[in-house]
Amino acid sequence: MTDASVPERASRPRRQRSLRELLGSIVLGFELLVVFLGALVLFGLHALPAAVALGGGAGLIVLMILAIALLRNTVGVVLGWIVQLVLVAAGLLVPAFFIVGAIFTAMWAYCMIAAARIDRNNQAVARAADNGTENP
Repeated sequence: MTDASVPERASRPRRQRSLRELLGSIVLGFELLVVFLGALVLFGLHALPAAVALGGGAGLIVLMILAIALLRNTVGVVLGWIVQLVLVAAGLLVPAFFIVGAIFTAMWAYCMIAAARIDRNNQAVARAADNGTENP
C-alpha cells in the first residue's frame, strides 16, 4: 500500500562488487560456520580447554568477519590468507583441522586467483568499450 503523501526515497545505486569480493565472502562465510561448529565440538569433546576451544574459535570468527568486511581492499585479502594459515596451524592442536584447513585454503587460493584473472579481463573489456574498440 503506497500513500501519496509519503515521498519516495531516492535509492542509491548499489556498488558493483568485484568477483574477488563475492567469492571471498562466500568462502569465508562457509568457513565461519565450520569454525563455529568445530569450536563447539572441541569444547563438547573436551579435546581442548574451554578457553582455548571457545576463545580461539571466537577470535578466528572475529578475524573472518573483519576480513569479509574489508575484502574490497587488499587488507581483507591478506586477512583472509592469515585466517587460512591460522586454520591450518590449528591442526597442530587437533589433527582434523589439517584436513579442514587444507580444503578451505585450496578453495580460497582458487577463488582469489581465478577471480583476480576474471576481474582483470572484465576491466579490460570495460576499458575497451569506453575507448570504442570491440576487442580488448
